[in-house]
Formats: sequence, C-alpha cells, structure tokens
Amino acid sequence: MYQPPHFREEDLGTQHALIRAYPLGLLITAGNGGLIANPVPFHLKTDLSPKGTLQAHIAKANGQWREIQAGAPVLVVFQGVDSYVTPSWYATKQETGKVVPTWNYAIVQVRGDARIIDDPSWLREQIGALTGENENSRPQPWGVDDAPPEFISAQLKGIIGIEIDITAIDGKWKVSQNRPVADRQGVARGLDEIRHADAAEMADLVRRYDK
Repeated sequence: MYQPPHFREEDLGTQHALIRAYPLGLLITAGNGGLIANPVPFHLKTDLSPKGTLQAHIAKANGQWREIQAGAPVLVVFQGVDSYVTPSWYATKQETGKVVPTWNYAIVQVRGDARIIDDPSWLREQIGALTGENENSRPQPWGVDDAPPEFISAQLKGIIGIEIDITAIDGKWKVSQNRPVADRQGVARGLDEIRHADAAEMADLVRRYDK
C-alpha cells in the first residue's frame, strides 16, 4: 500500500479499533488459482500473538481455503469510513483556485501466517464470539444457542475455519493532513453539513488528525 508518512497510522490500538468497527474484511489470496478475493467477517483476538490474531470461517464449497492450505500468501483489507472531498470546501480555492477533488478514508491492511482449522469445537467458539460481538449491543441479543443444537451441528459441517496470526499490519488514515489548516477546517465544516453518519465520523477524524 502506498504510504506517504503524513497518512501513516502506526498505533496498534487504533488499527485494532478499526478492525473491530469494520470487521467485514476483504480476504485476498494469490495461489495457483490466481488472485481470489472474498468479503469475510473476522473476529480479532489480541491474546494469541503480539500483533493480534484474526479468526473467521468460510463455506467449504468456497475453494479459497484450499489455496490457503496450500500456502498461498494472505492479505486482508479492512475499509473504514470514507468520503469524497470537494475542492469547494478549501479556503485555497478562493485564494488561488489551484485545488482538485480527492477522497478521504481510513483503512487497515493485514498480512500474516494463515492456517485452516477443521474442528467443530473451534468453529462453534468462533461463530459464538463473532455473533456475540455483533449482537451484544442489541436490546435482545440473538445467541447461537437460540437455534436448535442439531441445526447448528449441521451448519458447522458446511464451514471451515481460518486463523491468521498477524505478522504485518499497516494503517492509512488519509484525512486531509496534507492540506493547510484553513483547508482542513473547511473540510470538517463541509462534512458537518452533509448530516450523514459517515460524514460525521470523517469530520471527527479530520479534526482529530488536525496537527
């Protein structure tokens, strides 16, 4: 990933927070079958390896797991909030007119040692953790135990686990840090006017990274 120094985010806690907030990662492999990419929801554990461990499952009918089992390199991309940035928000537009549109975003890319796990107990724990992470904020959370045991057992037979010990993790927060202060302030105000959750989150990032 192209990484200008002013956009680089190296804090592991911040990187992990984005993964938890946007757990649907793009799982990319490059094996004998060529490039394969699938969106997969991941659960992050921080106590199994120094930089964290990603756990997921995919359908056994999805041949990507065989590429991983054969040793294909793995890249997982987690896309956070993003937003178009119009030059009209820049103070520089009024001063010189020498401005162009751009796109702001926050993203994390992960590489690691991946392995395939075909173990019903591991899979049951993984889907429980993943489900709990996404259900716990609901007034009446759904749990895996809410479904009949025989149904869950049958479902487990159709999936296979993936575990990735993170060896390299890169964060890129492109949130207008390369613009003059007045331009950054204009971007934040412009995003405030959109009145959309993603725009509000991006406005907050622009202000937080206004150094």
